[in-house]
Amino acid sequence: MATVYLDTLGKKCPQPILEVAIKAKQMKPGDILEVVSDCHSFHRDVESWCKKAGKTLLFVGDQGGGKWKAQIQF
Repeated sequence: MATVYLDTLGKKCPQPILEVAIKAKQMKPGDILEVVSDCHSFHRDVESWCKKAGKTLLFVGDQGGGKWKAQIQF
């Protein structure tokens, strides 16, 4: 089990979620993907993606300054 970090700062919708989907193909069961984003819709987008992909959203929260952090378990 590993934790993988994905920095999508400066990228706007839909790029952060597209990068999550690409990275998801490399993840193994039990791995955690931690994503940071400053896209204004990221928190809604990552929730929706996790539901559609059947992945567990462990956390999504406002980090201040317009930045969001999410943890997804595979």
